Amino acid sequence: MADFTSSFWGFYIGILTLVGIFACALLLWRTSSRRSSGKASTGEPGFTGHRWDETLLEYDNPLPRWWMGLFVITIVFGLGYLALYPGLGAWGGLLDWTSRGQHAQEVAAADAQYGPLFKKFASQPIEELARDPQARAIGERLFLNTCAQCHGSDARGAKGFPNLTDADWLHGGTPADIESSIANGRHGVMPPMLDALGGADEVRNMAEYVRSLSGATHDAQRAAQGAAKFAVCAACHGAEGKGNTAIGAPNLTDATWLYAGNIDTIVETITRGRDNQMPAHGAVLGPDKVHLLAAWVYGLSAH
Repeated sequence: MADFTSSFWGFYIGILTLVGIFACALLLWRTSSRRSSGKASTGEPGFTGHRWDETLLEYDNPLPRWWMGLFVITIVFGLGYLALYPGLGAWGGLLDWTSRGQHAQEVAAADAQYGPLFKKFASQPIEELARDPQARAIGERLFLNTCAQCHGSDARGAKGFPNLTDADWLHGGTPADIESSIANGRHGVMPPMLDALGGADEVRNMAEYVRSLSGATHDAQRAAQGAAKFAVCAACHGAEGKGNTAIGAPNLTDATWLYAGNIDTIVETITRGRDNQMPAHGAVLGPDKVHLLAAWVYGLSAH
């Protein structure tokens, strides 16, 4: 409710909720007794006069008492719940409970229980932790809970998500680099280069040149034309195309591709650009867990 810019909506939701509950109670009361006195055609009380297939008659009888009792219980329970917990617009409830507060309590309890275990490894170098079986087991659990959604349970990544098991690093593979990536996140942006290169035909030439840098099959004539304009890309990727870890510019001379190295994908990348962001996990995990997680990731590659 804190997102509302006017207190009106809090009252609106609260009133609408209460009106709905009391409307249910009114409906229950209205249907709790027989309203029809019967028809002379049968002489039976409660008969509405509707008859189908000669013998199928419709009666206006009250609902079963046990069913009505359950309905009353749900209404009472609903009112009690709304009095104690948030649910009536801006009303926070008598217990002052919030999901955020409960989460904070559970996190604090978990930190108190498991904090000493993480603290034990906090002062040890990442290189040592990468060889420690217990530290690696804890780091793997942290990875599966935090990182596997993007990088995969085997850490081999997917299209647009880096493979963490090889020695190719966009932002550097030192222990400090990995720890910084996890704690602070990364944002890699490649701008669209269609206009800068001069049109779709020039983009195709550049794509062929990029493929030639890694030794892939390419059109030599187009690649030569693309090489003449590579200075536009060299500002980020370097004159030799070996990339720049300071800004996350990929090395174009190896066979590692974040989005695939076929000609169509490279053309798409150059034409439209790319915008990748890894969220920061430092505030969520804390420095001790980040340290262990970085050690596990560091141990995956050929160090």
